[in-house]
Amino acid sequence: MKRNHVVVLLIAAAILAMDVAILAQAVAQPSAAEQEIQLLRKDVQSQRKQLIAANMILTDDEAVKFWPVFDQLTAELKKINDTRLGIIAEYAENFDALTDEQAASLIKRTIEADVAMAQLRLKYVPLIQKILPAKKAAMFFQMDRRLGLLIELQLTTQIPLVTP
Repeated sequence: MKRNHVVVLLIAAAILAMDVAILAQAVAQPSAAEQEIQLLRKDVQSQRKQLIAANMILTDDEAVKFWPVFDQLTAELKKINDTRLGIIAEYAENFDALTDEQAASLIKRTIEADVAMAQLRLKYVPLIQKILPAKKAAMFFQMDRRLGLLIELQLTTQIPLVTP
């Protein structure tokens, strides 16, 4: 039965990654509508929540406490992802004429966003551990990290490398 959950998670993550690829293409195209990007992001967030719900077996008491914290985490993740999206948009706008200074700034801000993401996860570990037993908390953070990495991989493969 656990294997079925893993298969569902992998299939859904692939679907989620496809949505991120569409998002990356929309960001890279200057004519892309901001509204379309926002709709895609909502869909990705919804699918992420559905994947977590399908794979986490929560008691009623755990669920009542967990989902508001999950939603809070998601809201804070959105802020970091807004920063990342802005960095990608800036890169796309300046791709053909990227200066050394712009490249250095993009590197620094991308790493700062990565650090902010890690700090956010560290902030939520004790909050989730107060709600869920250790193994369930570990499972949540594993799934959250895997989904994040799948999205990150799909997104970064859509962004062309800087040409010297």
